[in-house]
This record gives sequence, C-alpha cells and structure tokens, in this order.
Amino acid sequence: MFAKHISAIAPLALGLLLAAAAPALAQTPVAPKSPAEKGTGIASAGKVIPVAEYYEGGQTAMYDFIAKELNYPLMAKRNRIQGQCIVSFTLNPDATLSGIKLVKQVGGGTGEEALRVVRLLKFKKPEYPILTSLPITFKLGSTASNATE
Repeated sequence: MFAKHISAIAPLALGLLLAAAAPALAQTPVAPKSPAEKGTGIASAGKVIPVAEYYEGGQTAMYDFIAKELNYPLMAKRNRIQGQCIVSFTLNPDATLSGIKLVKQVGGGTGEEALRVVRLLKFKKPEYPILTSLPITFKLGSTASNATE
C-alpha cells in the first residue's frame, strides 16, 4: 500500500524538480569580456555615473583625480580593511555640492577619506539638480589606482 503512494508521488516530485531547474538551465552562459571590452575598470564594469558628464574630462578623468588625491587611511591599512565606500550628494545648478553624506563605508577611516575626496571634486554647471552616489573602492596592494572598479 505504501509503495502505491510512493509511485504516485515520484512523477509529481520529479516534475516539480524539473520545473524549478528549468530557468537555471535556460540561461545562456555569457562569454568573459576581453580586457579591451571591459573598459578602464571604473565604476562597476561599464556603468556611467550621471554626474560624470559634468566633470571636465568625463568619468575617466574624475576617477583619475580621485585616485591621485586618495590617501589610504593608516588605520585601514594596518587592519587590512578594504572595500567600497559610497558617497551620496546633490550637484546643484550652480555647480556646488550639497547633502554630502556617507551611504556605505568599510571602516578604518575610509569613509572620512572618501568624503574628503568627494568635496574636492569640481563639476560644471548642470541645468537641474542631480542626486547621485559615487562609489570609491579601497584596495590593499594596489599602487596604481585605489579608485573604483
């Protein structure tokens, strides 16, 4: 009697398992990008930050400036803290920054350093206020650039 119920449940269970696995099987694998297609390794693989068009030289120049000005905090370096800090701000029509605040930090003084560097940025005047966030990545052992990936 028990075997009769098991044989009735087995096809149902198999059907549910296949239905759950179907979306994962339907996805096509994405070929890895070549280094030329990846771009400069700035800001989450190809995403353009909205305020970058108002920076003289664009997003690449903005992150080059950030990399030049960024000092890895000693406490973060000593405790081997690395990660991404996100700073949010509003770019006003008169090219000033307001509402600068830290949305995410990894600790060890990285948030304060990210805020300091964002305050140094100089933008052109937009037509309307833009609320945006700027990711800044801190990596240990990277001598060329500690800007964003």
